[in-house]
Amino acid sequence: MAIEDILMHDETLFQNINAFDQDYMPPNYNFRDTQMEAMAISIRPAMIGGQPSSAIVLGSPATGKTTAIRKVFELVEKNTEKVVCVYINCQLHTTRFGIFSQIYKKIFGHVPPETGVPFSRIYDQIMQNLQKNNKSLVIALDDVNYLFQSKTANKVFYDMLRAYEEYSGVKTAIFAILSDLEFKYAFDKNVNSVFIPQEIHFPLYSYSEIEDILRDRAKVGFFPGVLSDDILEQIAMYTHENGDLRIGINLLKSCGNFAEANASREITQEHFDQAIESLVSINVAETIQSLNSAEKELLKIIASWDGVCRAGELSEMYKEKTNSSYASFNRILDKLEFVRLVDTKFTGKGVRGNSREIILRFNPTEHVI
Repeated sequence: MAIEDILMHDETLFQNINAFDQDYMPPNYNFRDTQMEAMAISIRPAMIGGQPSSAIVLGSPATGKTTAIRKVFELVEKNTEKVVCVYINCQLHTTRFGIFSQIYKKIFGHVPPETGVPFSRIYDQIMQNLQKNNKSLVIALDDVNYLFQSKTANKVFYDMLRAYEEYSGVKTAIFAILSDLEFKYAFDKNVNSVFIPQEIHFPLYSYSEIEDILRDRAKVGFFPGVLSDDILEQIAMYTHENGDLRIGINLLKSCGNFAEANASREITQEHFDQAIESLVSINVAETIQSLNSAEKELLKIIASWDGVCRAGELSEMYKEKTNSSYASFNRILDKLEFVRLVDTKFTGKGVRGNSREIILRFNPTEHVI
């Protein structure tokens, strides 16, 4: 099919292509009732004039943390005007001013001026508004670890949670969303005295849960008859193996795009295979880009190896090129295996113990190292 046909063809398999966007809010949100109930319990006191509780929302990427908290915030604001709920992505807003600008925007309907207005005035206007209207404030800081990288976390948490000391009656809480608990121990003692959260855990989805979620998303996104149960099961299985629900949602959309490009009225095995190949290629490229120079150098040597690549011989070549120790080589090789760029297979006893054969997991001619 010509490019013009792909761009201009007026038939589509997508009933609602937005259903495959990362920020799409599904009407039916399943398998997270326990976690959403815990969030609601933390916020409920604020709905009757009390003090909301803070929480750590903990789970691996793509386990539904963000969607769950958005759903809860939506329900809270639908049922009361006593609570202001603000969701903030800390990858996008890493400064103290940036965080409170988003709170200001939620309360006043517009962002404050970026220049000419001191932070203290922005902060004062926020807190006075809450105080005057007898409203509580609950903010969700998604990927909160980014605030520690920018060294603003302690100040933001202190500003939020100790506001009551200067503004009598103001009640605030923070939902900190992240994938590990290490950040918890980096707070100053002044913050630890007021940030005493409950922990709300989001486990990985099971295979059956993934399949049900993807089926619901496909029903909204595609017209009837576009996606067969067989292809759906393959997408669900691949998603479960990789432990990331976003992969499955992206695969659904990608399969639909390949089917449309081929002027097909349904998604076939060929379209699924094309989508997988495209996804793997993108993931490999992104992973390689994230490696440091030493890791890229070892990968380059592996990719250029002629014949069976064994760890002993590879370590000697790597040492000659980089003057690195065997321990450094071993550490980097383990990293390459962890990020799934190579596989290793034990083949018996060698000079340094069990000998390993190194197997490249991608075609080196398709990627720039």
